[in-house]
Amino acid sequence: MLHTPSGGAGHGAAATDSGLMSIGTVLNVLRDEFPDISISKIRFLESEGLVEPRRTPAGYRKFSARDVERLGQVLRMQRDHYLPLKVIREHLDAVERGEAVSLPTVGPQRDGESAEAAASGPTVGRIGRDELLAAAGIEDRDLKEWESYGLLAPLPDGAYDAEAVTVASLVVQLGSFGIEPRHLRVMKAAADRDAGLVDQVVAPLKRHRNPQTRAHAEARTKELAGLAVRLHAALVQTALGVRLP
Repeated sequence: MLHTPSGGAGHGAAATDSGLMSIGTVLNVLRDEFPDISISKIRFLESEGLVEPRRTPAGYRKFSARDVERLGQVLRMQRDHYLPLKVIREHLDAVERGEAVSLPTVGPQRDGESAEAAASGPTVGRIGRDELLAAAGIEDRDLKEWESYGLLAPLPDGAYDAEAVTVASLVVQLGSFGIEPRHLRVMKAAADRDAGLVDQVVAPLKRHRNPQTRAHAEARTKELAGLAVRLHAALVQTALGVRLP
């Protein structure tokens, strides 16, 4: 739960008597939980219809405590569930209408979550370019650079698959340690080789005449992918002599 200022003494001109906050005050409130938040991102979320602050006669934005709480929900759902903004907006709007809706799932599963549990809710598999930029907190030039190294690639219609948010977030985190995108090409090449091996194993199932067998190919692909990821993680830990929590 976000703790928002009430607009009383101590906040000066940043808040009004009615408890409304300036965008600068909102930024400070959110920054405790979301260190990478920026004024431009708040404005972008407003432009996407995620929040609708009031406007003063001079055109300045004024946010209520409910606005700030909703922004926190949006950022939390992006960070923890890798959801596109359109899906987040529709979900929050449905909740505010009093509808009983389940949270859509997208991206990687949480630790300990089974494939069956992840599949129990609706799944969103696509994200727009602007949504990807906002979710990862990057500029368009960054995304273009990553695409040049093959780390990310748009679908034919210009959108991205759900895992793009995870990839972008991890590239950002590795960058904070001085690992540049060009250094990650070796990881991309290794991932492509792993994918090729898995595809080679399941290819006969995909070509089978029996529809049930072909349907089984997807489950087998996920199972093999999970094993490959676990093996890669174990090999990296062994090579470095560390054990991840």
